[in-house]
Amino acid sequence: METEMRSFIEKDTNAYWRAIVTLFLGSVAAFGAEYCLQPIIPVLAKEFNLMPATASLAMSFGTAGMAFAMIGIASFATRLERKKTMTIALGVAAVLAIAIAISSSFELILGLRLCQGILLAGFPALAVAYINEEFDPKIIGLVVGIYVGANSLGGLSGRLLISTLTDFFSWRIGLGAAGALYLLIAVAFWFGLPNPTKKIAAKKNGDNVLEGFKSVLRNKAVVTIYAIAFIIMGSFVCIYNYISYVFIAPPYNLSQTVVGMIFTMYLLGAVSSTVMGGLSDRYGNGKILCLGCIMMLVGTLITMGSPLILKIIGLALFTFGFFGSHSTACSWAGKIAKGDKARISSMYMLFYYIGASVIGTVGGFFLSSYGWDGVALFIGSVLAIALLMAMRLTFSEFSLFHFNLHKVH
Repeated sequence: METEMRSFIEKDTNAYWRAIVTLFLGSVAAFGAEYCLQPIIPVLAKEFNLMPATASLAMSFGTAGMAFAMIGIASFATRLERKKTMTIALGVAAVLAIAIAISSSFELILGLRLCQGILLAGFPALAVAYINEEFDPKIIGLVVGIYVGANSLGGLSGRLLISTLTDFFSWRIGLGAAGALYLLIAVAFWFGLPNPTKKIAAKKNGDNVLEGFKSVLRNKAVVTIYAIAFIIMGSFVCIYNYISYVFIAPPYNLSQTVVGMIFTMYLLGAVSSTVMGGLSDRYGNGKILCLGCIMMLVGTLITMGSPLILKIIGLALFTFGFFGSHSTACSWAGKIAKGDKARISSMYMLFYYIGASVIGTVGGFFLSSYGWDGVALFIGSVLAIALLMAMRLTFSEFSLFHFNLHKVH
């Protein structure tokens, strides 16, 4: 009864804007810290004399840490305090970014990245849970879209900052400056985010964590969405991990700063996630998810063209499709799954970041053996599988709707 009577955050209220702005800042810090090393993978490869796939482990260890931590978050999500956990995650991850900047070996960087990923996992799963629990259900699709858009801006800011400072100074100065900025944001996050109104459940006798996992995984539709998340995130990390190698090499010979500027197309993600999140509330998640997967697939194939402008257009279309697909899939899983929202969203993120680690690393072997066309064909193949799964899930949802409609009549 208490849950039914508690008030939700409604659109355009003071609490709404406080929450939106604070979650936005938190996303800037969390995803900036997670992805700021991506544009300098070639720089790390040169400094530590590494192959592309090995250098990409600087990204993969971070996403792997997030994935493994999601298992624990999914297990104890019902008892984690949302605001406190997210703030601690942001603050300590920022300190680790500074530690990475002064690391003397690549092995130490990997260890710190793993720890950083584990800590950062506390933010995305609980942020989505906070949205699902605290906001008016009628605007959840829109708010998740805004949140995912903020993720894109966070990733963009981190990449731009470290790329520019790497060109003018060094990657170490760039990463240290980013870590200091994210530490300030963590403080602002604690004071800015409205306190949750949903009470955190105390541990009950017979509370079975394994049964909680099983109850979610029994839902075939949710498992399909998790598999799609695995593919789309893996493809996203893969294409951005290795496109820098293409841009800094002949015949393009772009500088590190210019390569960083290419990441400004993340701004398309901010638009895409918000627009497509709203469209999913209106037209259904399935149709919009299929549309996003098609955009990603077509964009990937366009990057196989030789002219630089074609690669940029393809990357832009891919990016627009990714953020739309991610925001749609994320909100869809929360809508159709039964049970605790934090567990559902953290399990989504578990598959999401495992995909980033696996597909993101495997793409490096294709780059070394077959060049960029090999990477693009690899990404295109797995995206075709994601599209087929999305189409099947959409058709199943459509058929079930009409079956229930006929039963009513």
